[in-house]
Amino acid sequence: MSTLVCFHAHPDDECIATGGTLAAAHAEGHRTVLVVATRGERGEVAPGVLAEGEALWERRIAETYESARVLGVDRIEFLGYVDSGMMGEPTNDGPYTFWTADVEAAARRLAAILDEEHPDVLTIYDDHGGYGHPDHIQVHRVGLRAAELAGVPSVLQSTMNRDHLRTLIEAQAAAAAAEVENETGVPEAAAPEVPEAATEAEFGSPEELITHRIDVTAWIDAKRAAMAAHATQIPADSWFLQLSDDEFAAAFGAEWYIATGSPRAAGASFTTSIWT
Repeated sequence: MSTLVCFHAHPDDECIATGGTLAAAHAEGHRTVLVVATRGERGEVAPGVLAEGEALWERRIAETYESARVLGVDRIEFLGYVDSGMMGEPTNDGPYTFWTADVEAAARRLAAILDEEHPDVLTIYDDHGGYGHPDHIQVHRVGLRAAELAGVPSVLQSTMNRDHLRTLIEAQAAAAAAEVENETGVPEAAAPEVPEAATEAEFGSPEELITHRIDVTAWIDAKRAAMAAHATQIPADSWFLQLSDDEFAAAFGAEWYIATGSPRAAGASFTTSIWT
C-alpha cells in the first residue's frame, strides 16, 4: 500500500482538481490524506444555502468532510489559515491569511503531517496556482518546502491543461453556432469567441509542460458527487453540475500534473499513473 497526500488551498479544491485521483487511489487500496490550508472564509455563497446565522467557514468544513467521505479519504487536516481572497483584494494582507504566512513556518506545519504519513506522492499546485489565486500560489511554495523537509520522493503539481480546455471551449462554441444555423438557416457571422480565461497566460499550463494525464473517468460519478457536496460553492444549478454526463466527463475526466524536477521529453507520452 502506498500513501497519497493532497495539499489544497480551500474546501472544494480537492474534488475539482484531484477528486478522481483520490477516489482512484482509495479504490486501489492506497491510503489517502487531504490537507487544506484554509477554511474558505472568503468564498462567494450561493443564495439560500446557509442557515440564518450560520458561518460560511463552518459549513465549508462540513462540506469538505462529506466530499472526502465520497472520495474515500482516510485523513483530513486543516492548517487553520484564513482565506486570502482573490489576488489584489484588500483581504490578501489581512490577519492570519495564508498569503501572508511565513513559508518556512507553514511548511514545517505541513511537514509534521508528512512525517507522520510518509507519503509516496504529495500533490500541490503549479507555480502560479493554476489561475493566480494567492492561496494556491502559497500552496505551491509551502508544499515544495514541506516536501523537502520531509523527504517526499514525488511531488506532483496539479494544473489544468490549457490547450485541452481551449479545444473543448472552441468545440462547444462551434457546436452552439451550428445549432443556431440549423434552427435559423443563417450561419453565425463571426467565429466562436473563446473566453479570456482559456487563453490568458495565468490559466493552467501549456500541454508541453504537463507530465501526467490521469484518466479518472471510472471515478467520474464520485468526483461529481464530491463536487455537489460543496453546495455553498457549487449549487445544483451551477455550470459544473448542469453539464451532461458526456460534457462533464470531457471536462473533468482527466486530471493533469507536472512532475517536479522531471520534465516530459519532447514527443513523449504522458505518464498515466501518479505512482510512476
